[in-house]
Amino acid sequence: MSIESKDELTRRLSGRLAGKVAIVTGSAQGVGLGIATALTRAGARCVVADFNEEAGEQAAKDLSTIGPGASFVRCDVTKRNDVDATVAHAIDAHGQLDILVNNAQRAPFELPTIMEHTDEIIDLCFDTGYRASFHFMQAAHDELAKTGGCVINIGSAAGLDGQYGQAAYGANKEAIRALSKTAAREWGPEGIRVNIICPLAKSPGVVQLLEHDPGFEARVTKGQPIPRLGECEDDIGPVAVFLASDDARYITGHTVPADGGACMIR
Repeated sequence: MSIESKDELTRRLSGRLAGKVAIVTGSAQGVGLGIATALTRAGARCVVADFNEEAGEQAAKDLSTIGPGASFVRCDVTKRNDVDATVAHAIDAHGQLDILVNNAQRAPFELPTIMEHTDEIIDLCFDTGYRASFHFMQAAHDELAKTGGCVINIGSAAGLDGQYGQAAYGANKEAIRALSKTAAREWGPEGIRVNIICPLAKSPGVVQLLEHDPGFEARVTKGQPIPRLGECEDDIGPVAVFLASDDARYITGHTVPADGGACMIR
């Protein structure tokens, strides 16, 4: 996007999350950074929680130039102590917690068939995805209940559609959706909303695929109503801003595909 388009995006989002504090896991790059950037443009102060210290510190520095300020916490989402420390940092540094975005996720670059899956692949997907989201939700619950906050978890069409080679990853993403719906029911009376975004965007992994396979985008988007891959900040970020804002105060337990119509939930 051009500078003018970024200015327009900021204008549209400006003030919608003023005074809010967000934790976004895995936000040193990709979809996580796109969401953190959009939340920042909307007025939120973001905690960048990421395992990559150099990239995470740079992301927080960049976010601080476009919004009310950001901070970085080195976080291995598979370690409960790191999860608890990240939530504590949000409170110590920013005074409250209103938004939790569970975006961090690792998975094998290859597409192993069911017969090629190993326990290591299953553990990698579930430890960095489902269990990490579960632990962050537990750690953040009390603070979110104080602020009437929200949780945004990241799902995937890999689970919705049962995509080839995604047995563990897709099952993990469906487990996250199940967790989210249960939390929406249990926590709704406490004022906490929980929703899911299923994005399709040019994350670093997708960009790497495009470099090795120029025809990848055309195949993936064939028959898609909006026939392109999304932009992490411009297409996915504003969906997170909406779900985190008062405009979505009556929405909980739902899955929102931000994918150009690739996956239509029936």
